[in-house]
Amino acid sequence: MPLPLLNKFPLLQKLIIAGLILAILFTQAFSAPVALFAGLVVGLVLGNPWQKYTSLSSKYALQIAVVGLGFSIDLHQVSATGLSGILYTAISLSVTLGLGFILGKALGIQAKLSHLIGVGTAICGGSAIAAVAPTIKADATEISVSLAIVFILNALALFTFPVVGHWFELTQSQFGVWAAIAIHDTSSVVGAASRYGLDALQIATTLKLTRALWIIPMVLLSAFLFKSKETKLSLPLFIPLFLVASVLYTFVPVVSVAALTIVLVAKKLLVLSLFFIGINLNPATLKKISARPFLQGFILWVLVTLGTLLAVIFL
Repeated sequence: MPLPLLNKFPLLQKLIIAGLILAILFTQAFSAPVALFAGLVVGLVLGNPWQKYTSLSSKYALQIAVVGLGFSIDLHQVSATGLSGILYTAISLSVTLGLGFILGKALGIQAKLSHLIGVGTAICGGSAIAAVAPTIKADATEISVSLAIVFILNALALFTFPVVGHWFELTQSQFGVWAAIAIHDTSSVVGAASRYGLDALQIATTLKLTRALWIIPMVLLSAFLFKSKETKLSLPLFIPLFLVASVLYTFVPVVSVAALTIVLVAKKLLVLSLFFIGINLNPATLKKISARPFLQGFILWVLVTLGTLLAVIFL
């Protein structure tokens, strides 16, 4: 429960939360993991007098953010990866999701949480989780736990991948493919590859864009897998809008002028939605969280990392 002293000052609660929201929107102080952590701290210490509104806002902010990120997907670059890139991606996605399902079952993790961890590892981390979560009606706990896991592993990959790459004397091409497949979020892929070399950065970025497009079939598959008897299988509106945004960015030159601003706003909304997800949690909910989901995510990430490393070295 929130601290009793602060519960007596609801105006102070609201002022602090409003100040943090403004800071997220108008400063560069909050990255995605920092915003999620800040939301958790505020929710646990101060409480959330606006839970009704932040719950709704987090849902729509996530969906709008996914659509906005579509304006960063250049389909020409995606097609440039060719058949080999598509093949690498398809195989890695299938294997990762299969391993994630097996690990989730073995560790006794809730189906939706296990699926989000697998999807985040298989495709593009937080963006994939953000797209799939509303489709399977995941709750705030499941979303925040899966996001926290991929953020932690992303931070670890950002620093360790270049070191390991040099240790094994990977070529620029090998490192680019390895980073694109084994690191979750695009930002961490770019960060790790840019430290390794310009050629690695180009290859990693292009292949990662190819993986990002798998969000669309993944949302459809997720909707089918978690469809209840009471609900009909349908494509969430934000997914075709994501695809439309990618098409417009690729083929309509005037759109590219505004794309940087749109993507910037989308990233801000994504960060804000993570803050809202964190602030919606409470101590009673957190008691339900165990170390097993992190163990699933870590084991899955290590298996994908090692498997991909061996593949780029020997194949």
